[in-house]
Amino acid sequence: MLQSKLFTKTRKESPKDEVSKNADLLIRAGFIHKEMAGVYSYLPLGLRVLKNIEKIIREEMNQAGAQELQLTTLQDEANWQKTGRWSDEVVDIWFKTKLKNGSEVGLGTTHEEPLTVLMREYISSYKDLPLGVYQIQTKFRNEVRAKSGIMRGREFLMKDLYSFCKSEEEQQEYYDMMAEVYKKVFSRLGIGDRTYKTFASGGTFSKFSHEFQTITESGEDTVFVDEEKKIAVNKEVMTDEVLKDIGLDRENLIEKTAVEVGNIFTLGTKFSEPLGLTYKNQDGKENLVFMGSYGIGLGRAMGTIAEVLSDDNGLVWPIEVAPFQVHLITLGDHPDVLKQASELKDHLEEENISVLWDDRDLGPGVKFADSDLLGIPLRVVLSDKTMEAGNVEVKKRTEEKPIYLNEQQAFDGGIREHLFGK
Repeated sequence: MLQSKLFTKTRKESPKDEVSKNADLLIRAGFIHKEMAGVYSYLPLGLRVLKNIEKIIREEMNQAGAQELQLTTLQDEANWQKTGRWSDEVVDIWFKTKLKNGSEVGLGTTHEEPLTVLMREYISSYKDLPLGVYQIQTKFRNEVRAKSGIMRGREFLMKDLYSFCKSEEEQQEYYDMMAEVYKKVFSRLGIGDRTYKTFASGGTFSKFSHEFQTITESGEDTVFVDEEKKIAVNKEVMTDEVLKDIGLDRENLIEKTAVEVGNIFTLGTKFSEPLGLTYKNQDGKENLVFMGSYGIGLGRAMGTIAEVLSDDNGLVWPIEVAPFQVHLITLGDHPDVLKQASELKDHLEEENISVLWDDRDLGPGVKFADSDLLGIPLRVVLSDKTMEAGNVEVKKRTEEKPIYLNEQQAFDGGIREHLFGK
């Protein structure tokens, strides 16, 4: 990708109507465009980041044995009436509209109801269970507050997975497995070291649910962290009884602000009972299916990464998430420099290393400032000076000073080694 061909441009000024750090950085760097409060478009660089997050999540869900599908956004009122969740008094974030025939439909906020109804056609025997299915789909929620950039949107991409099990015990096994999978996801996203499995209210479904909370000063939640045990408790449920129940000592807990990047719930028979989802056991007896749900907001994850891994100069993307892995910068227009850059770009891409080449006719100060703002993990600089010295300048986004590789090293794996380690 040539940077001169990107239609997006970086901005020096912060947007006047944004208060969140993630939106400020992502808009200035040209990753997203604000359409209205809580609604953002993803521009080429932002979409590459979002797709990389999606790839990580999909790989981990598939590895865990879950199957991907795609459900409809338009929701049938009848399914939600049966569970009591169609009323705006019960679920106050609905977007609803009317069809030409006058009937009302909703835009999906979550998909327990339609998926439970669908599964009545595919689950009939104990041999069909356990089963996990997921989707990565746009959700719509009529949020009252939408001021946290892409961390709280009215339209957003979400991974929602649902488990179907024979019993509470089997559901708990699936639940515990998925909690470990979530840890892998957040580790690959680069925020695993500051993201805690957090005890939260189980609502009407179970005694506890779990949130995955990432520590950040811009967070909306208050959690109490046991750093040694790597778990936390949401302030909303922290009582002496709860602490005793989960084996935590109040004296070991540290109060912190955090943002929720994922959650997992045991649903029990909350949906299978009113919607008639049953299976026959080995004795031919009908039993209700036990369910669970597991969500990750992709935009929220992206916004959280932008919040917690950025610095004063701009974004700092982890390698697996970054829009490109190498930011190749050429200074000047000497034909030999451009030829070397083209050859190096082709070589890196043959090694499956993605490259954004800043070929713009601008000075080094502007190019380096833009590079810091974009946050690509590794910067590689070629110029008349580096060519005369037979060197290639290489600097990680997180390093203060560059190192120099000779040209042969650069083509023989030196850049890959500096990017990924030995």
